[in-house]
Amino acid sequence: MTRKQKRLSIIAGALAVLGCATALTFVALGQKTSYFYMPADITTANIQPGERIRLGGLVEKGSVVRGQGTRVTFAVTDAADSVHVTYDGILPDLFREEQGVVTEGVFGDDGTFVADSVLAKHDETYMPKDVADRLKEQGVWQE
Repeated sequence: MTRKQKRLSIIAGALAVLGCATALTFVALGQKTSYFYMPADITTANIQPGERIRLGGLVEKGSVVRGQGTRVTFAVTDAADSVHVTYDGILPDLFREEQGVVTEGVFGDDGTFVADSVLAKHDETYMPKDVADRLKEQGVWQE
């Protein structure tokens, strides 16, 4: 092999390794994707049981029911529809009725959303932009 051929083979090998690393990165990031939905979107979206999503809206008034241990059920609403959510864990300190919440999890076979994380707003002025825009459209949330 000449010196030129050696250089070309090293460059080609480096490009192949870089290409494999890039492909693996995109595959890993694609598997962690979870789309954001409001309760009204759930009826029109084709969400399969077990598909990971984020569900956002307001905690429906009178829907919070505390069960055994750390199990909590509540409903997330956007004034048009509501989705029943079950969560087993410690809720954020700022979690309460009629406040903004974003949950992440999957739908069970019975249609109940099983959350594995619950995020509550961090102060009285914060609301995720998507949630605030949708609630403003419906006249439910005001600044």
